[in-house]
Amino acid sequence: MHKTIIVVDEEDPRLASDALEVISFERYLVEFPKRNEPKTRLINLCDTEYYLSRGYYCSLLAEARQHKVLPSVSTINDLRDLTLGPDDDINLAAFAPDPLQEGESREFLAYFGWTGDERLRQPVRRLFERYPAPILYFSLARNGDGLQLVVRRHSYNRLTGSERDLFQQRLQTFTERVWRSSGSRKQSRWDLAILVNPDEAIPPSDAEAIKRFIKAAAKVGMQAETITASQASQIAQYDALFIRETTAIDHHTYRLARKAEREGLVVIDDSTSILRCCNKVFLHDAFSYHRVPSLKTRSVIGVSEAELDEIEAQFSYPCILKMPEGSFSKGIYKVANRDELASRLRELLSDTALVLVQEFMYTDFDWRVGVLAGRAIYACRYHMARDHWQIYNHGAKRFASGGYETLPTFEVPKVVLDAALKACKVVGKGLYGVDIKQKGQQVYVMEVNDNPSIEHKVEDAYLGKELYMLIMAEFHQRLEQRGR
Repeated sequence: MHKTIIVVDEEDPRLASDALEVISFERYLVEFPKRNEPKTRLINLCDTEYYLSRGYYCSLLAEARQHKVLPSVSTINDLRDLTLGPDDDINLAAFAPDPLQEGESREFLAYFGWTGDERLRQPVRRLFERYPAPILYFSLARNGDGLQLVVRRHSYNRLTGSERDLFQQRLQTFTERVWRSSGSRKQSRWDLAILVNPDEAIPPSDAEAIKRFIKAAAKVGMQAETITASQASQIAQYDALFIRETTAIDHHTYRLARKAEREGLVVIDDSTSILRCCNKVFLHDAFSYHRVPSLKTRSVIGVSEAELDEIEAQFSYPCILKMPEGSFSKGIYKVANRDELASRLRELLSDTALVLVQEFMYTDFDWRVGVLAGRAIYACRYHMARDHWQIYNHGAKRFASGGYETLPTFEVPKVVLDAALKACKVVGKGLYGVDIKQKGQQVYVMEVNDNPSIEHKVEDAYLGKELYMLIMAEFHQRLEQRGR
C-alpha cells in the first residue's frame, strides 16, 4: 500500500489527518527520498503558474523519486496555456447546460474532477481524466468562433475559506475512494486493478467470478478492486492490472495495457499478448512457422477470378472466412459456393486489407484449455450451439450458445494439452485460452485467446476457488520478483 503526503507552499493544518501527511516544499526538497520509505503518493498543491516554479519542481522531483504525483509534470505543462475550441475532440456544449450569449462567460472550479453543478460533473470528470490535477479552473465563453473553454490548474492558496472547506471534503473522498489511504482498509502490500466494462454484453468474467478474484487476491496479500476505462488516468496508483474486458488492438484495452506497462505494473493481458492473439494473421503464420498443428489456412488480399480459382483449388466447400480481429465467434463466416465466397470477400476486404480462408471442419465440441505462464490450469469442452456450426450463434433471434463440460486437466488427452502448450509458446507467458478441434488422435489449434472466459460455474466448475487462487498467486509471484 501507499502512504499519501500533501506538499504545500504554506502549511495548512486543516489538510492533515491520520492518513495524510502535510509538509512544505522545503521539507520535501530536503527530507525525501528516505531510505526504505514505503511507496508514496504525492498531492502537489504548490503554485505552478510559472515555469520552473516551486510547484513545477515539486512534481519534477516526485517523478525522479518515483513517487506517484498529482499533477504530473506533463499535466502542468499541458495546462499552462490550454484553450479548447470547436475543433478539439471534446463536447463543449456539455459545459453549457444554460445557453451563453455572445461575449458572455462562465467560470467555476473543480476539485479532483468534481464540481458542485451536477449537470457539469460528467464532462468535468472526463477532462480531469485527461488532465488530472487537484484543482482545475474552467472558463467557458462564447465569441465569434463559437464556444471556447479555458482550463488552468488553480492554486490552493487562492481558494477562499468556503472553497477550502469544500476542497478538504473532496480531498478526503478522493484519497479514501480513489487513492485508498492506508488507514481506511486492511493493509495489503500490493494493489491490483481489475478492468471491467459493466455495459459489455458478453464479458470474459461474470460478476460472481470478479468477486472471487477479489477474494482470492486478498488471500495472497493483494488489495484488488474493479476499475473501468474512465479511470485509466489513475492506473499508475496500482501495482498490477488484470484485464477482464474483451480486448482489441485499436481499443482502450490495448492502450491501457501499454500505459500500465510503461508505469511498471504487472499486466495480464500484457500488450504483446493482446497484439498477437487479437490478430489471427499473426497466429496462423506463427502456427505454421513453429509447426503448431492447425487447419489449412490461406491469406487473401483480393477477389480476382484468378484468386478465387486458387482458393477453390486449395479448399473445398464449405470453407471459412475470418476477419483478422474478432472474438466470441464474431467475424467468422461459412461460405458454401463461389458466389458466396466472392460476395463475402468483397464485403470483408472493404474493411481490412487481408482476410483468412480456412478449411471447414465440423466437430460436436471444441476443446478450450486454459494456460497460465506455460501451465495448463483448466479445461472445458464447449459444444456447438443448437443447429449451428459454432459455439456462439450471433445470428439467432435470441443469442444462443452451446453447452459445456469442465474437466480436470489430467482427463484431457495428452495430444490436446501438448498442442495447447506449444501454441502458447508462440504468444507469451500470460493467461490464455486455447481453442482446439480433435478428430481421433489428430488435433488442430484454432486460436489462442489472450482474454479467456472465466465464469463462475463454468470454467471454475472443477477447481472452484482454487482457479482464482492460481491466477492471483501468479500476480503475487510476479510482483514479488519485480519488487515494486
